[in-house]
Amino acid sequence: MISPTVLPVVPARLEQSMEQALRIIRPNFHLEWNLFLAFLPLALALILFLPRSKPLHGWLWWPLTGIFLLFLPNAPYVLTDVIHFVDRVRVTPSLPFWAVSLLMVEFFVYFLLGAQCFTLSVMLLGGFLKRRRMGWLVPPVEFLLLALSAFGIYLGRFDGLNSWNIVTDPEKVIDHALRDAIHQRPQETITMLFSVVFFIFYLNKTLNIFIYRILKRSYS
Repeated sequence: MISPTVLPVVPARLEQSMEQALRIIRPNFHLEWNLFLAFLPLALALILFLPRSKPLHGWLWWPLTGIFLLFLPNAPYVLTDVIHFVDRVRVTPSLPFWAVSLLMVEFFVYFLLGAQCFTLSVMLLGGFLKRRRMGWLVPPVEFLLLALSAFGIYLGRFDGLNSWNIVTDPEKVIDHALRDAIHQRPQETITMLFSVVFFIFYLNKTLNIFIYRILKRSYS
């Protein structure tokens, strides 16, 4: 038989657990900001690389392309925010199943959007090169962008640098970049990041092309 003194404790604990779960699954400004930065290179890619009736002038196209390259690593960078998922799940008392499920859905959509922003941005650049009869450049350019993005992710996640620091504090960026390029531990981590970005990019690219062909056949 349950003691009457225990009965009020159960709803209190349930209410506390609900409040904690609701607090944890609330929108996170940090993630929203990172997602905005992930969409930025895609927006620039749409402006720069889609066919236009009136091409952008060179004095505008080149600076925007430079900004595109600086902000491109922000798209795959969202994948490293998995640490925030772990932090929000590993709490005491444990989250109820429904809260963990909502967090899993939230972060899955978050990672998917970031990965697609990166993949579509690079694919748009590839399409631009092909229209300029420079399709032979697509594989090496993709490889270079993946490598630079992996390096940029490391600078952001482990060195705490931002894309705009190349303008606001270039000496700090150069110092960290040179130091990370010659030390073994950063090299190993950057190689691992490159492998992850490489796999996700080509997986998404293959799926995007497959879906595009299916849609094209459906509407042709």
